[in-house]
Amino acid sequence: MPVTNFSIPEKYEYLVGFDSYHQSEAHPCALPLAQNSPQKPPLGLYAEKLSGTAFTAPRHENKQTWLYRILPSCAHPPFEPVTAHNEAVETQHEKKHYIPNQLRWDPFDHDEHAEHDFVDGLKLVAGAGDPTLKQGIGIYVYACGRDMKEKEAYYSADGDLLLVPQEGGLDVRTEFGRMLVRPMEIAVLPRGVKYRVEIVGDGKKARGYALELYQGHFQLPELGPIGSNGLANARDFQAPKADFEEDYGATAQEGKNEWKIKVKFNNGLYETVQRHSPFDVVAWHGNYYPFKYDLGRFNTIGTISYDHPDPSIFTVLTAPSEKVGTAVADFVIFPPRWLVGEDTFRPPWYHRNTMSEFMGLIQGGYDAKKGGKGGFVPGGASLHNVMSGHGPDRDSYEGAREAELKPQKVGEGSCAFMFESCLMVGVTDWGLRRCRKVQGGYNKHSWEGVEVHWKGRNSQ
Repeated sequence: MPVTNFSIPEKYEYLVGFDSYHQSEAHPCALPLAQNSPQKPPLGLYAEKLSGTAFTAPRHENKQTWLYRILPSCAHPPFEPVTAHNEAVETQHEKKHYIPNQLRWDPFDHDEHAEHDFVDGLKLVAGAGDPTLKQGIGIYVYACGRDMKEKEAYYSADGDLLLVPQEGGLDVRTEFGRMLVRPMEIAVLPRGVKYRVEIVGDGKKARGYALELYQGHFQLPELGPIGSNGLANARDFQAPKADFEEDYGATAQEGKNEWKIKVKFNNGLYETVQRHSPFDVVAWHGNYYPFKYDLGRFNTIGTISYDHPDPSIFTVLTAPSEKVGTAVADFVIFPPRWLVGEDTFRPPWYHRNTMSEFMGLIQGGYDAKKGGKGGFVPGGASLHNVMSGHGPDRDSYEGAREAELKPQKVGEGSCAFMFESCLMVGVTDWGLRRCRKVQGGYNKHSWEGVEVHWKGRNSQ
């Protein structure tokens, strides 16, 4: 059955459909009829527009949502820079090392002492570009051992955040409603959307990966000759239903409670305190909203004759650049699948790529890399930058070269993923040194022992 059997049961109901125009109300008659901003919106609410694109973006690209809330988002004192020591912020401003070497990381540490919430647990591993120009990406890992404080919320003005949980579920409360995001699910939190994260599951700790997209938005890849269905189907994406709380004063400046709002702005962290909840949206309608997706629903497509196809056939989401067919970021997965190619080397082939490839492992193993100590294991990662050669390690190659070519299902219980980008990415000092997870013998253990099978110039 093409649905993940999650160990953490679902808690919420959702709207369904990718890039759909949705509407949702948590109180009857909260949405105005036919218009967006009446003189007096229903129930004494404020109408507020959230734009994810320029007003004049083409209709098929235009992203916007109307929110109907108890108090407007602008009702807060000025933001001030967060001056306290914060390693998550420091990784944003570190010098990036642009190097051609293949890199692989052992599993990144958990937050064993519950020192970090989700926001403080985000560490920038690599990236390229500049959020002030709305160009580029940031690649993160996160590890957190405690919930965000009860009256605290966060948003990024720099880009959309793609979440890939690896251990532990995340209960994400957004302005639009609530989502439960578990390992083998992904979620996208759009630029500007406020949210708060709690940890769900045994052990009260969470770890995973994330990609921040500074330019554009994620969309489904074109299917071309595949046809009208396949890969990630639009009907399997889920968006939150409106859910609000009443926590406010008689005016925007009054009230018994204080909410701390943090914002990532040009890779810096700012905060303010307001006297009303940011989660006061009673109703909304539009096509700019958070969403999630169960990776178990991916309709994997591959060869039924010969040769391993390009990994682009496994693309879940893509963020196009200005050049047609070239992505600022692709999110690609390698799920369980059948291999049936005749006279074919079935794992991914050796490769040099004009794109950069950052891989992570959510669970299980990966058929082109061996696991175990010093291998490619869940919670770890690898980076093969622009034109850096990579491919199966020696043992994986020799095993596949000699394997009996009968129909075989690989990856049962596993799922690797890749953030692929047209950009040459630099690695932060934390990612290269201070995390202390880079495998020093990656090249040696993977490829230095590759055998020569060449039979000589006179062979036939």
